[in-house]
Amino acid sequence: MHLHPGETEAAGWRVVTLVDAVRQLRNASPEVTGRPRVIAIDGRGGAGKTTLAERLCEVAPDAAIVHTDDVAWNHAYFAWGAVLAKNILQPLHRGAAVNFRPEAWVAHNRPGSITVPAGAQFVFIEGTGVIREELARWLDASVWMQGDLDEQERRLLVRDGDSPEQLEHVANWLLEELPFLAREQPWARATMIVGGPAQTDHDPDTQLVVAPPAALTVPTGRDEFRP
Repeated sequence: MHLHPGETEAAGWRVVTLVDAVRQLRNASPEVTGRPRVIAIDGRGGAGKTTLAERLCEVAPDAAIVHTDDVAWNHAYFAWGAVLAKNILQPLHRGAAVNFRPEAWVAHNRPGSITVPAGAQFVFIEGTGVIREELARWLDASVWMQGDLDEQERRLLVRDGDSPEQLEHVANWLLEELPFLAREQPWARATMIVGGPAQTDHDPDTQLVVAPPAALTVPTGRDEFRP
């Protein structure tokens, strides 16, 4: 498997249900009360982060999703950490609702806003670069999507097209993405690794193939998440 420099191929893959995956992520921060659990989903472009966030959101109670692409829209590929922390993560940690219009949305007349209702139990923050040292204090659990870099790049082009403009965009993105991820090494910070060998038999609608980081100990207890 072609991985990032410094990334180790995960071991101990096993199949779990989506509900069990949410339970494990919840149990990574059993002390959280009075606010939603903030769970980051990271991986390179084309890894399937948005799809995973949507699938987890379907089985997690009172869940919402924030896409870092919305925060970064007409802003920067990766220089949005402080914006995300101030306007989304900090309000969530206060137990407050989020209703945020980034400056670029205002400047370019993009309608709407990034919203999270009060009372959410889980907020999934999905996007390349969200598992980073700058944001570590605001994240209760995190998922790294491991996969072959060449296959993920192919999926990115299939998803967004291979026009000359898009090829230039992908090339510019990779010039920033690969060094950023090599520097932050989000796979080493993650609570859970999602991906696994393609030959692993599972139901993609209800199950995930996961592997824990070697040092991870997931707490268990009587307050476990119940669907």
